[in-house]
Amino acid sequence: MRTQRQTIHGMALKIAGAALVAVAAMLSADVCAQNVQRGGYAYLYCHMSGRGEWTAYAVSRDGLNYQDLIGGDPIFDNAEHARIEGGTRDAYICRDCTGKRYLMVTTDMCVAKSHKWDNYGIDLLRSSDLINWKSVTFDFRKGMQIFCDGDTAHSVYKNWATINRVWAPQIFWDPDYVWGDGTRGGYMIYYSMLNRAEEPYDRMYYSHADRTFTRMTAPRQLFDWGYATIDCDINLLSDGLYHMLIKKEGGKPGIYTAVSKHLTYGWGEPDDTDYVSFEGKKKCEGASAFQLAGDSTWRVGYIQYSDNPRHYRICKANAHLRGFNSPQDIKGVEAPQHGSFMMLTKKEYERLMKWSSRQIAKKK
Repeated sequence: MRTQRQTIHGMALKIAGAALVAVAAMLSADVCAQNVQRGGYAYLYCHMSGRGEWTAYAVSRDGLNYQDLIGGDPIFDNAEHARIEGGTRDAYICRDCTGKRYLMVTTDMCVAKSHKWDNYGIDLLRSSDLINWKSVTFDFRKGMQIFCDGDTAHSVYKNWATINRVWAPQIFWDPDYVWGDGTRGGYMIYYSMLNRAEEPYDRMYYSHADRTFTRMTAPRQLFDWGYATIDCDINLLSDGLYHMLIKKEGGKPGIYTAVSKHLTYGWGEPDDTDYVSFEGKKKCEGASAFQLAGDSTWRVGYIQYSDNPRHYRICKANAHLRGFNSPQDIKGVEAPQHGSFMMLTKKEYERLMKWSSRQIAKKK
C-alpha cells in the first residue's frame, strides 16, 4: 500500500512530466513556425543570373565574400523546369519542413523571348541534394482547374486568361494550415499578381502547397494597401512576430518592413520612417533577409537596378529587422540579381564544391 508521501511524489512527477511535454510542444511549434535553419559552416546564394534568365549558385564562408559555382552558369536546364516561358527568375530556396530536402520557387518568365514584363505562372522545385531537381509548373492562365481545391475555393478573378503577372514567389512553412482531410501543415507560397482587366495594380496573394510540393491551393489575397507591392520576404523573429520586407511601388517607393502577429493576415502598413533608404532616388527591389551563424542581427540582400551596371548590395539590420545600415556590394559574384540565401552544413558545402569542380572540368 502506497504511503501519502509516495502518492504526492508520484503526482508531482506526473505534473512535472506534463509540463515538460507542454514546453517541448511549444518549442517544437516555434521551430516549425519558421523555415528550418541548419548549418552555419557556409552560405548559399541562389539567384537569377544577371547574364540571363537562369538560376545560379554562389557560396561563401562568411556570408559576404562569395564565389560562383560552375562559373555562374545555370544549375539546371530551364527548358526542363520552366515549362511556360523557359526562364527562371527570382529564385527562392529553403529547406523543407523535415530539414532533409530542399525546396525552390521561381518566376516562370523570359523577357528575352517575350520582350515584355508580363508572365503567367511559377515553378515549384524539390531536391534531395541541391543538385538534381524535380518540378511542377503552374500556368495561372488555365484558371481554377490547376489548384487542388479549385472546385470549392473562392476565385479571386472572374477570368484567369487575362492574367498579366505572377511574380517573385517565396516559401514559408505554415504548421497551422489545415487541409480538407484534417492533415496539418503546408508550405505557404506567397507572390504578387496582376490582372489588368480586373485590378489596378500588383497585389500580394498566397497559396498553400502540400508536403509533396506538387499540389497547391487557389490564391487568396494577403493584403491590399491601396498601391502596388511586390517582392515580399517574410521571416519570424525572436519577438514572436512575423516581419515582412517588401517593395512599395506606390506611395513613397522603396523597400520597407511590415509586421503581423499572424502569417496570412493582419499585415499593417509599413513604417515610412525606417526603410532601406541608402539608394536615394535609385530603384531597388528583391530584398532577402538572412542571419549569420550565432548572430541575432540580420543581413539584407537586395538589387539596386537603376544604375548600369547594377549593384547587388548586402546591408545590416538589427535583431528586429530594423535600423538598416552599412550597405556593401556583394563580393565574388559575377552577375548577382534577385535571389535568396540559405545556411549550409560542411557536408553540403563540400558536396557543392566538388560538383562545381566536376562540371567545370567537363566543359574544358
